[in-house]
Amino acid sequence: MPGLLTDKVAFITGAARGQGRAHAVRMAREGADIIAVDIAGPLPPKVPYLSATPDEFAETVDLVKAEGRRIFHRVVDVRDYDGLNAAVADGVAELGRLDVIVANAGITIPEAWHDITPESFRDTIDVNVIGTWNTVMAGAQHIIDGRRGGSVILVSSLAGVKMQAFMVHYTASKHAVTGMARAFAAELGKHHIRVNSLHPGPVATAMGTGDMVVALNKAFETNPALVQMGTPFTPNWIVEPEDIAASAVWLASDEARHISAVALSIDNGMAQF
Repeated sequence: MPGLLTDKVAFITGAARGQGRAHAVRMAREGADIIAVDIAGPLPPKVPYLSATPDEFAETVDLVKAEGRRIFHRVVDVRDYDGLNAAVADGVAELGRLDVIVANAGITIPEAWHDITPESFRDTIDVNVIGTWNTVMAGAQHIIDGRRGGSVILVSSLAGVKMQAFMVHYTASKHAVTGMARAFAAELGKHHIRVNSLHPGPVATAMGTGDMVVALNKAFETNPALVQMGTPFTPNWIVEPEDIAASAVWLASDEARHISAVALSIDNGMAQF
């Protein structure tokens, strides 16, 4: 039985693990071939969780192949405009087309406002904002050239529709991604390309590893009253990467063919409280 993305090709950043891997595997299961990139190596120095590894990236490749689909993969930092463009061009040459972009790669650095350095602010903006822009720029013309239309999905955050305490730089970056999605939607719409943003709340990924909890607790201690600003309406607090991937697949599919410039929250209502 055909899947929602049968014979389409999806370009996904940050695909080595977590949400990026979930997007790649679920889209492959729905019939898509995948162009996958990841830094698969050290992240900026103030990022407190463990970096993705080449072995994790290789596991994503194997999981996509296990779904019976093709995958082109390359180690690329989304801050590398030329490298990203080359990877997508080579992926399209190998797989034949491009229909979907998922700009998933991003970082977060929990810090109270007075602990943020120019370096950590710049790193956050460079990865989350410029990296997202690089991703769209690397892929959009290929979708246009295919003359079939397509879907672009920018992964923002709860922090892109509300805010997230102790993360001024992250909140700023994710609000920028939200606005970028709307702006791209306006200009790419004439090519039948829809652009939307996804806004997950807490997700069970490797962002909880390493010194992440220590960094969060240090920031929380500076203003405990702000800790409970995001409260879900349902008993669920944390979602799985596969829950985010399910929404991405729907946005990428023809079932969402009239959905564009929408900020879709997947947070159990947290953005409303």
